[in-house]
Amino acid sequence: MSGFRLFPSARHLLTAAVIAVSATAVTAHAETRVTYKSASAGTAYYQMGVELSEAIRIGTGGDVILTLEESQGSVQNVMEVMARQSNYVFTTPPGLINQAVAGEGPFAERQSERFKDIRGLFPIPAITMHFVVADGDGVIGLEELEGKHILIGRGTFGAREAERYLELFGLTDKVRVADAQIGSGPDALKNGQIDAFVTASSFPTPNVIETAASKKISLVSLTDEQIALTGAARQTIPAGTYTGVDQDVQTTSLPVIAYTTTAMDDDTAYTLTKTFWERRDAMAAETAWWGSITPDMVANIAGGIHPGALRYYDEAGIAVPDSLR
Repeated sequence: MSGFRLFPSARHLLTAAVIAVSATAVTAHAETRVTYKSASAGTAYYQMGVELSEAIRIGTGGDVILTLEESQGSVQNVMEVMARQSNYVFTTPPGLINQAVAGEGPFAERQSERFKDIRGLFPIPAITMHFVVADGDGVIGLEELEGKHILIGRGTFGAREAERYLELFGLTDKVRVADAQIGSGPDALKNGQIDAFVTASSFPTPNVIETAASKKISLVSLTDEQIALTGAARQTIPAGTYTGVDQDVQTTSLPVIAYTTTAMDDDTAYTLTKTFWERRDAMAAETAWWGSITPDMVANIAGGIHPGALRYYDEAGIAVPDSLR
């Protein structure tokens, strides 16, 4: 008679192996992967992505994995909604969502019905304008940018906002704008290739910390009248946030939201939102900027809230405007 007979111990080993393989398959199946696209490396928002990825991993016991992707800015993040499928999360100021849906501004020539599928999840720290100047007294006025060689970047919210401010305050023809990406700003300033750079990021932002650690810098502080003219919200960068800047700096800021689309299933959106809020205090204990997030900032979301996120907000008793439901 051909064939063979398994002894009990062999049968047990085979059974155990089948169970182990099955368990591994179930674990792999249960793991949800999410792409998270925020900003370029070296910025505060990229660092936030690193911290948020770790918070989601810990908070879900590894069931949800956020894979961080570098980005050149918020417009690119929104544009990619046209091609991305399923679990795509990105950050942007809410105003860009309104423009995308309306086919205005940077989206005027690239319109898509998919922009109407964008839905909000939760707020992240606000974009804060930093005008970083070599040398000086730590805090200077906007007029001291006159005659400077300034790097403002290309294609980002910060670049567009910096360009708007230069025009608004009559400095467009009084400064020389460098043609380079914002990521090269710190090195270019330290090497004397430029006199200043402008970055829009939550504070304390890594590229300004890096610059101030090796070179004396100043930050531009705006007057009340200048802030009013920008139409943006006032933001105070406290004294001592950066080395050598020993006075409060008055500048402007803009809300930022983590968005996804209706292609994300409700349970994933619920888990991401719930885990974010449950891990917020732990993140704030590690990095101060997360402490600025409060439930009332949910009202800053534009374009509606994802049903899965809304489920969490209703469970948690966090107020959501009717217009976002």
